[in-house]
Amino acid sequence: MLTHFQFKPLYKNTDIPGWEFSFFYKKLKRTGRYLKDGKIEWGLNAPHGDERTGLEKQIHELMLFHVYDR
Repeated sequence: MLTHFQFKPLYKNTDIPGWEFSFFYKKLKRTGRYLKDGKIEWGLNAPHGDERTGLEKQIHELMLFHVYDR
């Protein structure tokens, strides 16, 4: 389970989609960018394999809830 999920807009004009995010998973801070087309660009401590797939699903759900369902 990921914890301490945070996100902020990539651009000062908040009408332009794109966000930076960070969270902790298995005691590691992980970062990345959530782009307007739903792609995720990983930054710090990028996950691999099945772990990556699972985390990306959770991130998509969180972004839908926090950004798109406002």
